[in-house]
Amino acid sequence: MSAGRGDGGEVSTSAESGDAVGVDAGELFWRELRGVTQARIGLGRTGDALPTARVLEFRAAHSVARDAVHTSVDVDALCERVTAVGIGTPIRVRSRARDRAEYLRRPDLGREPEEFPVMRKTLSPSAFDVGFVLADGLSPRALATHGPDLLAALVDELAPHYALAPPVIATQARVAIGDHVGATLGARTVLVLIGERPGLSVPDSLGIYLTHQPRPGRTDAERNCVSNIHPPEGLGYRQAAAVVAGLVAGARALGRSGVDLKDGSRIEAMKSVVVDGIPDN
Repeated sequence: MSAGRGDGGEVSTSAESGDAVGVDAGELFWRELRGVTQARIGLGRTGDALPTARVLEFRAAHSVARDAVHTSVDVDALCERVTAVGIGTPIRVRSRARDRAEYLRRPDLGREPEEFPVMRKTLSPSAFDVGFVLADGLSPRALATHGPDLLAALVDELAPHYALAPPVIATQARVAIGDHVGATLGARTVLVLIGERPGLSVPDSLGIYLTHQPRPGRTDAERNCVSNIHPPEGLGYRQAAAVVAGLVAGARALGRSGVDLKDGSRIEAMKSVVVDGIPDN
């Protein structure tokens, strides 16, 4: 039997002749790596250009991402599903952005609610521990797809320990609109469930932004974010809810959220893992 090395640097043996045959190790490598990521990697080439199929896939993904930004959420249908979660009838709020085009051009308008005095009359301050804002953000599709189920998971985690405010659905909204809503509700902590900017791999990812003691003027450094929620490929609802529950408890103990508040769930998970070959004493 003779042995040889293929162009890819890998040697294998033919089952029929017993001779070594060359295997493209590069293609095997990329095939395996593509199985664990949604990123566009190892696309190949035709001459100096990408293969036509890969170019068409890119254009299709770009179109889906653009559609996710511009598609509006069906608020009535969303309200029905959110009501079924069981923490009250949703309160509807709009930002100061008049339409989607203005929302994209003027991020500042998406951070403030329209007709704030009217909202103050609708939302009377109460002794709530946690408030929820479901915001369309940059991906209304993500909110429609994942929002109600994620809210249900959060309620399951938090309801045994905290007084929960009725949910608020905000359209043409940015994260900071939750500061106004949370302050009006009198909630100690506000959670904003918002559609994240669509990417070429994921057009429907949802994020949760946590702000303790919300009030207008809070900065991003005073928030915590749990992102990439889009099962089955991304973070699951139960996993995200467990992380948020830990952050809510941590914010109450620390007295603030943001850069000083850390997610300890991964540390605890790593402590519970025994690595093969390494003694745990």
